[in-house]
This record gives sequence, structure tokens and C-alpha cells, in this order.
Amino acid sequence: MGKLKAFFSRQDQKKLESGLANTRKSFLSRLGTVVIGKTKIDEEILDELESILIQSDVGVATTLKIIKSLETRTANEKYLGFNDLIKMLREEISKLLLKSEEDMSSSTINKPQVVMVVGVNGVGKTTTVGKLAYQFKTQGKKVILGAADTFRAGAIDQLQIWANRVEVPIVSQEMGSDPASVAFDTLQSAKAQGSDLVLVDTAGRLHNKINLMNELAKVKRVMSKVIPNAPHEVLLVLDGSTGQNAFEQAKKFTQSTEVTSLAITKLDGTAKGGVLLGISDQFQIPVKYIGVGEGIEDLQDFDSQKFIQTLFR
Repeated sequence: MGKLKAFFSRQDQKKLESGLANTRKSFLSRLGTVVIGKTKIDEEILDELESILIQSDVGVATTLKIIKSLETRTANEKYLGFNDLIKMLREEISKLLLKSEEDMSSSTINKPQVVMVVGVNGVGKTTTVGKLAYQFKTQGKKVILGAADTFRAGAIDQLQIWANRVEVPIVSQEMGSDPASVAFDTLQSAKAQGSDLVLVDTAGRLHNKINLMNELAKVKRVMSKVIPNAPHEVLLVLDGSTGQNAFEQAKKFTQSTEVTSLAITKLDGTAKGGVLLGISDQFQIPVKYIGVGEGIEDLQDFDSQKFIQTLFR
């Protein structure tokens, strides 16, 4: 069993390395050109690093926080070369991500655990629900899906395909039905079937923030009537390749509902992996999952240390 676990661990690491290849290449290669010929850190290097971080979609506020910390450290520490700068940068990024993970570790486990999945259309929200169902099913959990995205054409059918593929039950109604009604039926079924995990897919409309807020609030109210304190988790799915658009989506959803965790998808097709750091830091929401490929097993639990090691290896 130990050898099998090690094998899958190596496979996951290879996927992570492959998925972050574009971000790593873009970031490190540009950083390397900045320090060529330099024997000490100076204002010019920090200015260049600031530009690289912002262009990597880390975000202005998080970038300035990192640069300020580096300025303080380099004023007291001797700078010898590229490796020293990388070491300090790794440590500063690690501090930001670990702060988020500490918040996540304090969450309580409920049965059934109810997760409401939110995000705009096109970010891979429904696919993420399907991959999560697969992940937990393989762990021996009883999973049930709720197709509460009743507005997007094809959303219910797409989730049904995933339910069939993973072989888990799904609760759905006709397109245009009340999402709260679907959520109610899903949680009732989960209680009756003794489910461990409930994943409720919701509509991804952002055309009107007030409508979105009212809709999500109604779904949450109905859930809590069936199972106390449900949903226990609100997972926001963001497309990592959209850069600053992902920041805007996070801003609107966090204003509309209490988002408790993040899933950052499509990191394998972008050099903008820095968006993960910026969003987590600015909104103080832990990154829980990352998507590094299209395969059913390519949604990984986020491990900040592995992420940093892979980015700077």
C-alpha cells in the first residue's frame, strides 16, 4: 500500500510540475535576467521584481507587501546572489499562504458535509464539482450532487454526465426551476441516504450583483432549514488563466456571499499562476484545490509548500 501511495504521490507531483511549467518559466527566467551581473540587492532590482510580480498577476497590494518585507530584510541581510533573493522570496510567499491555511484547518467536519459551489460560467465550476465527487468517492465517501444551476443551458445535463461517470446520485429538476428548491431536495435526499458529502452546483450569473446576492442567500437559507449551519463550505471556483478578471470575480462573490475556500482551475494553460497568491492574500480565503490538467484526477488538494517548491525548483 505504501508503494502504491508513493507512486500516486509522484504522479501528482509530475502533474503539478507540468501544470506550473509556464508560470515558473515566465517568472524565474525574467527574474534571472534582473540579477545578472549584480553583487548586491539594490532599489533597481526591487523595482524590477515588483514589476515581474505585478505582471505575473500577483496583484498590486500583495506585491507591495512582499517588496516591503524584502526591503526590510535586505537592509539587514547581506545579499550574495540570485539564490539568496529566491530564498527570501520563497519565505515571504510561504508566510502569506500558510496564514490562509491556518484558517482552513480550524473548520469543523459535519455529516453530511454540505458544500455550495459558486463561480461564473466558463471557469470550470461544474467540472470541478464532478472531479471533487470522483476524488471523495475514491476515498470511500458517499457523495450526492445537486444540480442547482438551473439557468445555464446544458448545465444540468453536464452535471448528469459527471454523475454517471463517477457513479454517484444526482438530484435535479427542469431547467428554469427554483435553485433553492433543488438545494432543498438534494439535502433531503442526502439525509435519507446517509451521505457523507453534498456538492451543490449553483448558477454562475454575474449580470446583477443584487440578484446574485439574493439568489445565493435564498439557497443558503433553505439549506440551513434542512441541515443546521448548511452550507458548511462555500467554494468559489476561479479560472487562473484570466488573471485580473479572477480578482474581480472574487470581489463580487465575496460581497455577495461568505466564501470560505477557493479552487483555482486551468493553471496548466497559463503563466499567470501568481493570481493564486494574490487572491488568497487579499481576500484572506484559503486555496483548497488547484486544477493542473483536464483529466479527472487533475484537480489536486492545494499544498502551499509543494506549490512553492515546484515554482522555485
